[in-house]
Amino acid sequence: MGAKKRDKNQKADDAKQIAKDKAIAKHEKESLDALGDFGSALRVAKGFVLADVDPHSTPAFDGDKVAGQAALRASEAELGDLLERLFAESTAGSKRSLLLVVQGMDTSGKGGIMRHVVAVNPEGVRATAFKSPTKEELAHDFLWRIEKALPEPGQLGVFDRSHYEDVLIVRVHDIVPREVWSKRYAQINAFERRAAAAGIHVVKVMTHISKDEQRSRLAERLDRPDKFYKYNPGDVDERLHWDAYMEGYQAVLDKTSTVGAPWYVVPSDRKWYARLAVQQLLLEALRSMDLQWPAADFDVEIEKVRLAES
Repeated sequence: MGAKKRDKNQKADDAKQIAKDKAIAKHEKESLDALGDFGSALRVAKGFVLADVDPHSTPAFDGDKVAGQAALRASEAELGDLLERLFAESTAGSKRSLLLVVQGMDTSGKGGIMRHVVAVNPEGVRATAFKSPTKEELAHDFLWRIEKALPEPGQLGVFDRSHYEDVLIVRVHDIVPREVWSKRYAQINAFERRAAAAGIHVVKVMTHISKDEQRSRLAERLDRPDKFYKYNPGDVDERLHWDAYMEGYQAVLDKTSTVGAPWYVVPSDRKWYARLAVQQLLLEALRSMDLQWPAADFDVEIEKVRLAES
């Protein structure tokens, strides 16, 4: 192939790429324009009824799946920037951090949120997946292991399940007496007030799926060998207690959605929407913190001279 023809082909390829990039940028802008106020749309307020929430709905977003995925991608840079600012502040002595609590029924998308939302800044993320308590943990107050997992200054902490298991699963299965777990709502509220006073901004999310959607997701795991590892026969046993869990979640939302640490119920039958909603809730929380880059604690101009002479 001659040089002129190669140049012509290269110019044509460059033109196609430029056109493609412009189309992507336009689509991402349109998808961002479709974003509403997720905090206001999803926040649990007085009189909230979980049964009235359609798990297939997309509050605060008018776009479709393609637009939602574009908005998620388009927002990654800002989320990464704000998380870096959060960490940078801590190097100058700030005690502030952010805690994302994700609570929901099995298969409600908690793992996907970790992979597609908070993975934008893995170095600054402290993720904890709470399993059944160990003997050591059972020897302490139920909040002991939770307090140990709180984020350090500058970090985004993520709880996959949380202290709310201790007013959900224990209630549904009568693991501890009612007089014990019924006192825990107030203890949780006090604990979260202390966390806020220590500089931890708390965002609590319930990923809310329908019983039918959970069945579909479990069925997919049984149909695909690459998903067998995710399947737990105990999930079917838990489905038999669905109504009791919904009652337990309603009580959690009624008793622990506070001004300082409100709950957000995210309809999660559509995975793409749940990921977008959690991302936007994090962004709204981080923006509200008015994060600033710390000023240099050295003379910048002198250091420029020293560097040039080194």
